[in-house]
Amino acid sequence: MPSAIQPHGGHLIQRIATPAQRQEFLDQADHLPRIQLDARAVSDLEMIAIGGFSPLTGFMGQEDYETVLADMHLAHGLPWSIPITLPVDEAVADTVKEGSWVRLDDSEGHFIGVLELTQKYRYNKAYEAVQVYRTDDSQHPGVQVLYQQGSVYLAGPVWLLERQPHPLFPAYQIDPMVSRQQFQARGWSTVVGFQTRNPIHRAHEYIIKCALEIVDGLFLHPLVGATKSDDIPADVRMRCYEIMVEHYFPAERVILAINPAAMRYAGPREAIFHALVRKNYGCTHFIVGRDHAGVGDYYGTYDAQKIFAEFDPAALEITPLMFEHAFYCTRTNQMATTKTSPATKEERIHLSGTKVREMLRRGELPPPEFSRPAVAAELARAMQVPTA
Repeated sequence: MPSAIQPHGGHLIQRIATPAQRQEFLDQADHLPRIQLDARAVSDLEMIAIGGFSPLTGFMGQEDYETVLADMHLAHGLPWSIPITLPVDEAVADTVKEGSWVRLDDSEGHFIGVLELTQKYRYNKAYEAVQVYRTDDSQHPGVQVLYQQGSVYLAGPVWLLERQPHPLFPAYQIDPMVSRQQFQARGWSTVVGFQTRNPIHRAHEYIIKCALEIVDGLFLHPLVGATKSDDIPADVRMRCYEIMVEHYFPAERVILAINPAAMRYAGPREAIFHALVRKNYGCTHFIVGRDHAGVGDYYGTYDAQKIFAEFDPAALEITPLMFEHAFYCTRTNQMATTKTSPATKEERIHLSGTKVREMLRRGELPPPEFSRPAVAAELARAMQVPTA
Protein backbone atom coordinates (compact mmCIF):
# COMPACT_ATOMS: atom_id res chain seq x y z
CA MET A 1 0.00 0.00 0.00
CA PRO A 2 2.04 2.99 -1.27
CA SER A 3 1.79 5.83 1.23
CA ALA A 4 3.90 8.38 3.00
CA ILE A 5 2.85 6.84 6.30
CA GLN A 6 1.99 3.26 7.16
CA PRO A 7 -1.12 2.32 9.18
CA HIS A 8 -0.63 2.02 12.91
CA GLY A 9 1.07 -1.31 13.48
CA GLY A 10 2.12 -1.51 9.81
CA HIS A 11 -0.98 -3.19 8.38
CA LEU A 12 -4.42 -1.81 7.58
CA ILE A 13 -6.92 -4.14 9.22
CA GLN A 14 -9.92 -5.26 7.15
CA ARG A 15 -12.66 -7.16 8.99
CA ILE A 16 -15.53 -6.95 6.51
CA ALA A 17 -16.87 -10.39 5.69
CA THR A 18 -16.43 -11.73 2.18
CA PRO A 19 -19.64 -12.76 0.39
CA ALA A 20 -18.92 -16.41 1.30
CA GLN A 21 -18.25 -15.55 4.97
CA ARG A 22 -21.34 -13.38 5.10
CA GLN A 23 -23.53 -16.20 3.80
CA GLU A 24 -22.00 -18.59 6.32
CA PHE A 25 -22.79 -16.19 9.16
CA LEU A 26 -26.33 -15.64 7.85
CA ASP A 27 -26.89 -19.39 7.75
CA GLN A 28 -25.96 -19.58 11.45
CA ALA A 29 -27.81 -16.43 12.51
CA ASP A 30 -30.78 -18.09 14.19
CA HIS A 31 -28.56 -20.45 16.17
CA LEU A 32 -26.13 -17.90 17.63
CA PRO A 33 -26.50 -16.14 20.98
CA ARG A 34 -27.39 -12.54 20.32
CA ILE A 35 -26.14 -9.22 21.73
CA GLN A 36 -27.66 -5.86 20.90
CA LEU A 37 -25.15 -3.04 20.46
CA ASP A 38 -25.68 0.60 21.32
CA ALA A 39 -24.64 3.43 18.99
CA ARG A 40 -21.07 3.62 20.32
CA ALA A 41 -20.50 -0.13 20.00
CA VAL A 42 -21.86 -0.08 16.44
CA SER A 43 -19.43 2.72 15.59
CA ASP A 44 -16.56 0.82 17.20
CA LEU A 45 -17.43 -2.33 15.26
CA GLU A 46 -17.48 -0.33 12.04
CA MET A 47 -14.18 1.43 12.78
CA ILE A 48 -12.46 -1.87 13.59
CA ALA A 49 -13.81 -3.46 10.40
CA ILE A 50 -12.67 -0.69 8.03
CA GLY A 51 -9.23 -0.35 9.60
CA GLY A 52 -9.80 2.96 11.34
CA PHE A 53 -8.74 1.35 14.62
CA SER A 54 -5.80 -0.63 13.19
CA PRO A 55 -4.10 -2.68 14.61
CA LEU A 56 -7.20 -3.81 16.53
CA THR A 57 -9.04 -6.77 15.02
CA GLY A 58 -11.75 -6.81 17.66
CA PHE A 59 -12.76 -5.68 21.11
CA MET A 60 -9.87 -5.61 23.59
CA GLY A 61 -8.95 -8.48 25.83
CA GLN A 62 -8.01 -7.89 29.45
CA GLU A 63 -4.25 -7.67 28.90
CA ASP A 64 -4.51 -4.92 26.28
CA TYR A 65 -7.23 -3.17 28.26
CA GLU A 66 -5.12 -3.03 31.41
CA THR A 67 -1.95 -1.81 29.68
CA VAL A 68 -3.91 0.86 27.81
CA LEU A 69 -5.32 2.14 31.09
CA ALA A 70 -1.97 1.95 32.87
CA ASP A 71 0.41 3.44 30.31
CA MET A 72 -1.44 4.17 27.05
CA HIS A 73 0.16 1.31 25.14
CA LEU A 74 -1.10 -2.05 23.92
CA ALA A 75 0.38 -5.14 25.54
CA HIS A 76 2.95 -5.54 22.75
CA GLY A 77 4.12 -1.95 23.20
CA LEU A 78 2.32 0.00 20.47
CA PRO A 79 0.90 3.38 21.55
CA TRP A 80 -2.86 3.34 22.15
CA SER A 81 -4.73 5.61 24.53
CA ILE A 82 -8.44 4.68 24.60
CA PRO A 83 -9.85 1.25 25.52
CA ILE A 84 -12.05 -0.20 22.78
CA THR A 85 -14.30 -2.59 24.66
CA LEU A 86 -17.71 -4.24 24.45
CA PRO A 87 -19.62 -3.89 27.74
CA VAL A 88 -22.62 -6.06 28.62
CA ASP A 89 -24.68 -6.71 31.70
CA GLU A 90 -23.70 -9.71 33.80
CA ALA A 91 -26.92 -11.50 32.86
CA VAL A 92 -26.08 -11.14 29.17
CA ALA A 93 -22.49 -12.26 29.76
CA ASP A 94 -23.81 -15.43 31.38
CA THR A 95 -25.58 -16.40 28.13
CA VAL A 96 -22.39 -16.55 26.04
CA LYS A 97 -19.39 -18.85 26.32
CA GLU A 98 -15.75 -18.21 25.59
CA GLY A 99 -14.72 -19.95 22.39
CA SER A 100 -18.11 -19.46 20.74
CA TRP A 101 -19.47 -17.12 18.05
CA VAL A 102 -21.84 -14.34 19.09
CA ARG A 103 -24.27 -12.54 16.83
CA LEU A 104 -24.09 -8.74 17.01
CA ASP A 105 -27.26 -6.74 16.29
CA ASP A 106 -27.73 -2.99 16.06
CA SER A 107 -30.26 -1.14 18.23
CA GLU A 108 -33.06 -2.01 15.80
CA GLY A 109 -32.31 -5.73 15.91
CA HIS A 110 -30.60 -5.98 12.53
CA PHE A 111 -27.83 -8.58 12.27
CA ILE A 112 -24.68 -6.55 11.50
CA GLY A 113 -21.68 -8.54 12.72
CA VAL A 114 -20.20 -11.40 14.68
CA LEU A 115 -17.82 -11.69 17.60
CA GLU A 116 -15.52 -14.64 18.13
CA LEU A 117 -15.66 -14.56 21.93
CA THR A 118 -12.23 -15.25 23.38
CA GLN A 119 -12.63 -13.71 26.84
CA LYS A 120 -15.07 -12.32 29.39
CA TYR A 121 -13.76 -10.14 32.20
CA ARG A 122 -14.95 -7.74 34.88
CA TYR A 123 -13.41 -4.34 35.39
CA ASN A 124 -13.30 -1.40 37.79
CA LYS A 125 -15.41 1.46 36.44
CA ALA A 126 -14.04 4.08 38.82
CA TYR A 127 -10.45 3.17 37.93
CA GLU A 128 -11.18 3.31 34.20
CA ALA A 129 -12.91 6.68 34.64
CA VAL A 130 -9.94 8.25 36.41
CA GLN A 131 -7.38 6.76 34.02
CA VAL A 132 -9.17 7.66 30.79
CA TYR A 133 -11.12 10.79 31.72
CA ARG A 134 -9.01 12.08 34.64
CA THR A 135 -12.16 12.26 36.75
CA ASP A 136 -14.77 10.01 38.34
CA ASP A 137 -17.40 12.76 38.20
CA SER A 138 -20.62 11.27 36.81
CA GLN A 139 -21.46 14.63 35.24
CA HIS A 140 -18.66 14.12 32.73
CA PRO A 141 -20.39 12.71 29.60
CA GLY A 142 -17.80 9.99 29.06
CA VAL A 143 -17.84 8.93 32.69
CA GLN A 144 -21.63 8.96 32.64
CA VAL A 145 -21.67 6.48 29.75
CA LEU A 146 -19.10 4.33 31.53
CA TYR A 147 -21.09 4.20 34.78
CA GLN A 148 -24.32 3.32 32.96
CA GLN A 149 -22.89 0.47 30.89
CA GLY A 150 -22.62 -3.22 31.79
CA SER A 151 -20.09 -4.58 34.27
CA VAL A 152 -18.52 -7.24 32.01
CA TYR A 153 -16.41 -6.79 28.89
CA LEU A 154 -16.56 -9.27 26.01
CA ALA A 155 -13.39 -9.59 23.95
CA GLY A 156 -12.38 -11.13 20.66
CA PRO A 157 -12.05 -10.63 16.91
CA VAL A 158 -15.05 -9.30 15.01
CA TRP A 159 -16.44 -9.35 11.49
CA LEU A 160 -18.73 -6.71 10.04
CA LEU A 161 -21.32 -8.53 8.00
CA GLU A 162 -21.56 -5.95 5.23
CA ARG A 163 -20.38 -2.38 4.61
CA GLN A 164 -23.56 -0.36 4.28
CA PRO A 165 -23.71 3.18 2.83
CA HIS A 166 -24.05 5.81 5.51
CA PRO A 167 -27.75 6.76 5.78
CA LEU A 168 -27.04 10.50 5.76
CA PHE A 169 -23.66 11.00 4.10
CA PRO A 170 -22.96 8.21 1.59
CA ALA A 171 -20.93 10.53 -0.67
CA TYR A 172 -18.59 11.33 2.22
CA GLN A 173 -18.13 7.78 3.48
CA ILE A 174 -14.46 7.42 2.62
CA ASP A 175 -12.81 4.50 4.39
CA PRO A 176 -9.07 4.36 5.17
CA MET A 177 -8.19 2.22 2.18
CA VAL A 178 -9.96 4.66 -0.14
CA SER A 179 -8.62 7.82 1.50
CA ARG A 180 -5.09 6.51 1.07
CA GLN A 181 -5.79 5.86 -2.60
CA GLN A 182 -7.21 9.35 -3.02
CA PHE A 183 -4.20 10.98 -1.36
CA GLN A 184 -1.91 9.06 -3.68
CA ALA A 185 -4.00 9.91 -6.76
CA ARG A 186 -3.70 13.61 -5.91
CA GLY A 187 0.04 13.31 -5.41
CA TRP A 188 -0.15 14.25 -1.73
CA SER A 189 2.79 12.99 0.30
CA THR A 190 1.89 15.10 3.34
CA VAL A 191 -1.70 15.37 4.54
CA VAL A 192 -3.04 17.14 7.62
CA GLY A 193 -6.11 15.75 9.37
CA PHE A 194 -8.60 17.94 11.18
CA GLN A 195 -11.04 16.59 13.78
CA THR A 196 -14.06 18.42 15.05
CA ARG A 197 -17.48 17.73 16.53
CA ASN A 198 -18.52 21.40 16.27
CA PRO A 199 -19.53 23.51 13.27
CA ILE A 200 -16.46 24.96 11.60
CA HIS A 201 -15.77 28.56 12.57
CA ARG A 202 -13.19 31.26 11.85
CA ALA A 203 -10.69 30.01 14.43
CA HIS A 204 -10.84 26.53 12.89
CA GLU A 205 -10.44 28.02 9.43
CA TYR A 206 -7.40 30.01 10.54
CA ILE A 207 -5.45 27.11 12.04
CA ILE A 208 -6.38 24.80 9.16
CA LYS A 209 -5.07 27.31 6.63
CA CYS A 210 -1.89 27.79 8.63
CA ALA A 211 -1.40 24.02 8.46
CA LEU A 212 -2.18 23.97 4.73
CA GLU A 213 0.80 26.27 4.15
CA ILE A 214 3.18 23.41 5.03
CA VAL A 215 1.45 20.27 3.71
CA ASP A 216 0.09 19.07 0.37
CA GLY A 217 -3.52 18.54 1.34
CA LEU A 218 -6.23 18.67 4.01
CA PHE A 219 -8.35 15.75 5.21
CA LEU A 220 -11.34 17.51 6.77
CA HIS A 221 -12.73 14.72 8.90
CA PRO A 222 -15.68 15.68 11.13
CA LEU A 223 -16.95 13.11 13.59
CA VAL A 224 -20.53 11.96 12.92
CA GLY A 225 -20.87 9.15 15.46
CA ALA A 226 -22.59 9.47 18.83
CA THR A 227 -22.10 12.83 20.57
CA LYS A 228 -23.68 14.67 23.50
CA SER A 229 -27.36 15.51 23.12
CA ASP A 230 -26.63 19.25 23.12
CA ASP A 231 -24.00 19.10 20.36
CA ILE A 232 -25.00 20.48 16.95
CA PRO A 233 -26.45 17.63 14.83
CA ALA A 234 -24.13 16.00 12.31
CA ASP A 235 -26.19 16.95 9.24
CA VAL A 236 -26.04 20.63 10.20
CA ARG A 237 -22.30 20.47 10.76
CA MET A 238 -21.76 18.74 7.41
CA ARG A 239 -23.63 21.50 5.57
CA CYS A 240 -21.37 24.03 7.26
CA TYR A 241 -18.27 22.13 6.11
CA GLU A 242 -19.64 21.98 2.56
CA ILE A 243 -20.12 25.75 2.56
CA MET A 244 -16.57 26.30 3.77
CA VAL A 245 -15.02 23.96 1.20
CA GLU A 246 -17.04 25.50 -1.63
CA HIS A 247 -16.37 29.15 -0.79
CA TYR A 248 -13.37 29.53 1.49
CA PHE A 249 -10.86 26.77 0.70
CA PRO A 250 -8.99 25.69 -2.45
CA ALA A 251 -11.21 22.69 -3.21
CA GLU A 252 -8.46 20.80 -5.02
CA ARG A 253 -6.47 20.70 -1.79
CA VAL A 254 -9.28 19.43 0.45
CA ILE A 255 -11.00 16.07 0.90
CA LEU A 256 -14.11 16.17 3.09
CA ALA A 257 -15.04 12.83 4.64
CA ILE A 258 -16.96 11.59 7.68
CA ASN A 259 -15.44 9.95 10.71
CA PRO A 260 -18.06 7.41 11.88
CA ALA A 261 -16.52 7.04 15.35
CA ALA A 262 -18.28 7.99 18.59
CA MET A 263 -17.06 10.87 20.71
CA ARG A 264 -15.57 10.01 24.11
CA TYR A 265 -14.80 13.52 25.46
CA ALA A 266 -11.59 12.13 26.94
CA GLY A 267 -9.50 15.24 26.34
CA PRO A 268 -5.74 14.50 26.18
CA ARG A 269 -6.09 10.74 25.72
CA GLU A 270 -8.60 11.27 22.95
CA ALA A 271 -6.24 13.66 21.16
CA ILE A 272 -3.72 10.81 20.85
CA PHE A 273 -6.52 8.46 19.81
CA HIS A 274 -7.78 10.88 17.14
CA ALA A 275 -4.27 11.28 15.78
CA LEU A 276 -3.73 7.52 15.48
CA VAL A 277 -7.08 7.08 13.73
CA ARG A 278 -6.11 9.75 11.17
CA LYS A 279 -2.75 8.01 10.72
CA ASN A 280 -4.73 4.94 9.67
CA TYR A 281 -6.57 7.06 7.13
CA GLY A 282 -3.19 8.10 5.71
CA CYS A 283 -2.63 11.50 7.35
CA THR A 284 0.97 12.45 8.12
CA HIS A 285 0.03 15.44 10.30
CA PHE A 286 -2.77 16.17 12.73
CA ILE A 287 -4.04 19.47 14.11
CA VAL A 288 -4.28 19.74 17.90
CA GLY A 289 -5.78 23.00 19.06
CA ARG A 290 -7.16 24.40 22.26
CA ASP A 291 -8.86 21.90 24.60
CA HIS A 292 -8.98 19.14 21.99
CA ALA A 293 -11.80 16.65 22.74
CA GLY A 294 -12.42 18.45 26.00
CA VAL A 295 -15.65 19.19 27.83
CA GLY A 296 -16.41 21.50 30.72
CA ASP A 297 -13.42 22.35 32.89
CA TYR A 298 -12.06 18.83 33.27
CA TYR A 299 -8.84 19.46 31.30
CA GLY A 300 -6.27 22.21 31.07
CA THR A 301 -6.42 24.38 27.96
CA TYR A 302 -3.38 22.75 26.35
CA ASP A 303 -3.24 19.37 28.13
CA ALA A 304 -4.14 17.67 24.84
CA GLN A 305 -0.96 19.08 23.32
CA LYS A 306 1.29 18.34 26.29
CA ILE A 307 0.37 14.63 26.30
CA PHE A 308 2.19 14.08 22.99
CA ALA A 309 5.47 14.60 24.85
CA GLU A 310 4.76 11.37 26.77
CA PHE A 311 5.15 9.29 23.60
CA ASP A 312 8.06 8.32 21.38
CA PRO A 313 7.49 10.36 18.18
CA ALA A 314 8.88 7.49 16.11
CA ALA A 315 6.24 5.17 17.57
CA LEU A 316 3.38 7.61 16.92
CA GLU A 317 4.80 8.60 13.50
CA ILE A 318 2.03 11.09 12.80
CA THR A 319 3.18 14.67 13.47
CA PRO A 320 0.99 16.85 15.72
CA LEU A 321 0.60 20.48 14.64
CA MET A 322 -0.15 22.46 17.78
CA PHE A 323 -1.93 25.79 17.72
CA GLU A 324 -2.84 28.32 20.36
CA HIS A 325 -6.40 29.55 20.71
CA ALA A 326 -7.18 31.75 17.71
CA PHE A 327 -9.37 34.86 17.88
CA TYR A 328 -10.42 37.78 15.72
CA CYS A 329 -8.13 40.72 16.44
CA THR A 330 -10.00 44.04 16.19
CA ARG A 331 -6.71 45.95 16.12
CA THR A 332 -5.35 44.20 13.01
CA ASN A 333 -8.77 43.18 11.63
CA GLN A 334 -7.81 39.57 11.07
CA MET A 335 -7.62 36.19 12.74
CA ALA A 336 -4.60 35.74 15.01
CA THR A 337 -3.23 34.22 18.19
CA THR A 338 -1.22 35.73 21.00
CA LYS A 339 1.89 34.67 19.06
CA THR A 340 1.05 37.03 16.19
CA SER A 341 -1.26 39.72 17.59
CA PRO A 342 -0.47 42.67 19.89
CA ALA A 343 -4.16 42.92 20.86
CA THR A 344 -5.28 43.42 24.43
CA LYS A 345 -7.92 41.06 25.84
CA GLU A 346 -10.58 43.64 25.02
CA GLU A 347 -9.49 43.63 21.37
CA ARG A 348 -9.94 39.86 20.96
CA ILE A 349 -13.19 38.26 19.81
CA HIS A 350 -13.34 34.57 20.50
CA LEU A 351 -16.23 32.27 21.28
CA SER A 352 -16.30 28.61 22.17
CA GLY A 353 -18.56 26.08 20.48
CA THR A 354 -20.52 25.97 23.75
CA LYS A 355 -21.09 29.73 23.71
CA VAL A 356 -22.21 29.64 20.09
CA ARG A 357 -24.76 26.94 20.88
CA GLU A 358 -26.02 29.07 23.75
CA MET A 359 -26.31 32.11 21.47
CA LEU A 360 -28.28 30.18 18.88
CA ARG A 361 -30.67 28.84 21.51
CA ARG A 362 -31.27 32.43 22.68
CA GLY A 363 -32.10 33.41 19.09
CA GLU A 364 -28.81 35.25 18.51
CA LEU A 365 -26.50 34.87 15.51
CA PRO A 366 -22.75 34.46 16.05
CA PRO A 367 -20.90 37.57 14.84
CA PRO A 368 -19.09 37.56 11.46
CA GLU A 369 -15.78 37.78 13.32
CA PHE A 370 -16.50 34.31 14.70
CA SER A 371 -18.40 32.61 11.90
CA ARG A 372 -18.57 33.16 8.15
CA PRO A 373 -21.99 34.70 7.36
CA ALA A 374 -23.08 31.77 5.16
CA VAL A 375 -22.22 29.34 7.95
CA ALA A 376 -24.00 31.47 10.55
CA ALA A 377 -27.07 31.56 8.30
CA GLU A 378 -27.03 27.77 7.99
CA LEU A 379 -26.78 27.38 11.75
CA ALA A 380 -29.60 29.86 12.23
CA ARG A 381 -31.80 28.01 9.74
CA ALA A 382 -31.13 24.68 11.42
CA MET A 383 -31.75 26.09 14.90
CA GLN A 384 -34.77 28.07 13.65
CA VAL A 385 -33.21 31.38 14.60
CA PRO A 386 -34.54 34.50 12.80
CA THR A 387 -31.85 36.04 10.58
CA ALA A 388 -33.48 39.44 10.30
